[in-house]
Amino acid sequence: MITAIVQIKLSASVTIEKATSLFADAAQNYRDTPGLIRKYFLVSEDGSTVGGAYLWESQEEAEQLYSEEWRQTITNKYGTEPSVSYFASPVIVDNLADSIIIDD
Repeated sequence: MITAIVQIKLSASVTIEKATSLFADAAQNYRDTPGLIRKYFLVSEDGSTVGGAYLWESQEEAEQLYSEEWRQTITNKYGTEPSVSYFASPVIVDNLADSIIIDD
């Protein structure tokens, strides 16, 4: 499994209420994304950066989402290009499910 961190630096800060509204509107779009296990919508404390932390089955599946079309959509919506960083996620602690997941 891998985690992708997406960051979008905004030209104008957003409040947590505005970010929540934007994210709630977009959340349904990720419900059936192939390979996506979990997505966290993120907003920095000062509201100057938004983004997401995504847990994926594989980087290849993640890259299917982060296409040029997706990048252009984000750039058009927020006025700045997103950055995407990948991290191996070999062990995950899930306290809600009371489990530890070890990637084989």
